[in-house]
Amino acid sequence: MGGARRRRSPPRLPRVAFVEVADRVWVARYEWFDVNCSLIGGADGLVLVDTHASAVAARAVLDDVRALGAGDVVAVVNTHEHFDHTFGNGELRGAYGATLPIHAHETAAERTVPAGERIKRRYDDEPDDPHRDEVLATEIVPADRTFSSAAVLDLGDRQVELVHPGRGHTGGDLVVRVPDADVLLAGDLVEESAARNGVPGFGPDCYPLEWPLALDLVLGLTTTSSVVVPGHGAPVDRDFVEQQRNDIGIVAETIRDLAGRGVPVGDALAAAEWPFPREELADAVRRGYEQLPRSQKRLPLI
Repeated sequence: MGGARRRRSPPRLPRVAFVEVADRVWVARYEWFDVNCSLIGGADGLVLVDTHASAVAARAVLDDVRALGAGDVVAVVNTHEHFDHTFGNGELRGAYGATLPIHAHETAAERTVPAGERIKRRYDDEPDDPHRDEVLATEIVPADRTFSSAAVLDLGDRQVELVHPGRGHTGGDLVVRVPDADVLLAGDLVEESAARNGVPGFGPDCYPLEWPLALDLVLGLTTTSSVVVPGHGAPVDRDFVEQQRNDIGIVAETIRDLAGRGVPVGDALAAAEWPFPREELADAVRRGYEQLPRSQKRLPLI
């Protein structure tokens, strides 16, 4: 035994979280919420799209950005105001300077702090949640560079387009288009994640009747060869987006039909067939009924 030579373990390579999905466009998919953070590289640096759900989580994102070795982050983009996409903003500022620009649609920027405070109250009521303390300790930093319809970020040798296609998952959704790479980062307007069985995020601040129209504009920004990166889950193609748009359209039209026939909102889920599980659609139906003009509603059936 004493004369036996020990085998050396192979050197441990650093974990590379960011995977290149097109020329200088990388996506890192994180287990918590199955959320995506994306990087777009240009001659002048990197744009980070979405910053994860806490300061602690954002430090891991920063480690992965540095491990990639593609440069420094020169701008951040939030695809909407929800905390799992914005709570890392402060850590990015800490790493790259207080003047690091953070871009978002004007509605998302306005709602980032109140939305974050609401989620903190929810975590405060969940003492056993393993992420409770890190969420509560995170400073909420909203975007400081806003736009209403569209904006362009210049990275020197390429331009990155920010487009507000309309209201859908939230009132402040934006998509990020990289024209020369034929990539579109869709935020939570598109959902692929198996963690939610691919069901779009019909939350308490969604706009189910307008969402299909927003996705029509998104589809207009894509080609048959486009790589579309959802806010959660694996990258998809244009066909996937088109199918999800059609399913969301069925939800919208079913809500209109039920309300037009006088079906009470409390009975609507049980009164129709839906393209998604009923338990995922309570907020969609409630919000849809609220957002319908009075002319499209009838008195409840007796």
